[in-house]
Parts: sequence; C-alpha cells; structure tokens
Amino acid sequence: MDLSIGRRMKKEYEIVSDEAVFRGFFKMNRYRLRHSSFHGGWCGEIVRERIEHLAAVSVLLYDPDLDVLVLVEQFRVGLMGNADPPWSLETVSGFCDTDHEAAEEVARREVVEETDCTLKALTHVGEFFVSPGMSVERINLYCGWVDASRAGGIHGLDHEGEELRVVTMSRSEALGALFGRLRSTSIIMALQWLEANRPRLLTEWGWQPA
Repeated sequence: MDLSIGRRMKKEYEIVSDEAVFRGFFKMNRYRLRHSSFHGGWCGEIVRERIEHLAAVSVLLYDPDLDVLVLVEQFRVGLMGNADPPWSLETVSGFCDTDHEAAEEVARREVVEETDCTLKALTHVGEFFVSPGMSVERINLYCGWVDASRAGGIHGLDHEGEELRVVTMSRSEALGALFGRLRSTSIIMALQWLEANRPRLLTEWGWQPA
C-alpha cells in the first residue's frame, strides 16, 4: 500500500447545501457535501447531520498534598438506558461562549460553581475534538491544584438544571476505576495525562512535599 497517497492528495471539500434541522438544547444542521478522494478526484455526494456551536472546558482537580482528586457526580441523559443508574463521576466541566469568553475564564468559573474549591494553579493540558464524525464540539482540558481537605457538598446552578455532588477519590483508587466507575472521555484522558506528567507538573506548580 502506498502510504504517500494521502500526503500527495489535495484535501478539499465542497458543501452543496446546508439546512437547520433542529434547534433545542443543541443545534443541528444537515449538510449535502462531497470531498476529495484518496484515489484522486472526488468522492460521491454524501448527507451528514452535525451538532453545531459547541465548545467546552474540562478540569481535573488534584490535591498533591493528599494525592487526591476532586470530582463531581451528576445525572447524565446520555446514560439513560446505557448505565444503571445514569449518574456519572466526572471532571468539572462547562460550555463556552466562544464569542465572549476565553476557555481559561470558563474553567476558573466552573471550578467555583461546581465545587466551591479555590485554585492554587491551573495548567492547560490541550484541546481535543470529542466526536468529529457528528459534532463540532471541542474541549479544552485543564488540570488544577486545589486543597481537597474540605471539598464536598452539593453545588450547581438551579437555573441551568445543575445538581452536582462533590466526590473525593485517591489517585490510586481513580486509576483502578478507569473504564469502570470513571468512563467518560475527559476523566479518562485527564487522569492518564496526570500519570504521565505528574512529576513535571508538580515541578511547574512549585509544589514541595510536607
């Protein structure tokens, strides 16, 4: 197989038409389009729906003194019929208004709203696309330093339909729960990143063991 074909091709696409098909909690458009073929020329026309206007932040909160994570538990509609019960343990997260807010501003606000924790440091891990086959959604992932000794309680904004319970979990317990109790995208990626980068991260934070 000639692996250079994809590098040589001119990758282009053409939108034939697009229409709004749903406007609710999410927005969805339907596209008729075609795109370049690896064999040369154009592929046949296809129709795809896409969820629009989505950007979010996700923050893994970590206390290096206690070696403990601060997570939030909440009901998730996508788990209905797929998990029993449909509640999920996750990182702090929130949607961004990309026209008016920087991702870091949203991350700092969501940490307070969802956990009432105070950030001592906040490190940007990176940005990733959640499901590019159906959505434009991208997430900016962060890791934040907090004091977990007093973390707890129920938080969230009533007018946004939020109810979140703060849960603390040791790092070792969390690693053992990956793909079990912890099985959403951001927590899996963030915790694996923390394991790979923890010594460097703690140096950057200026953390010293007690």
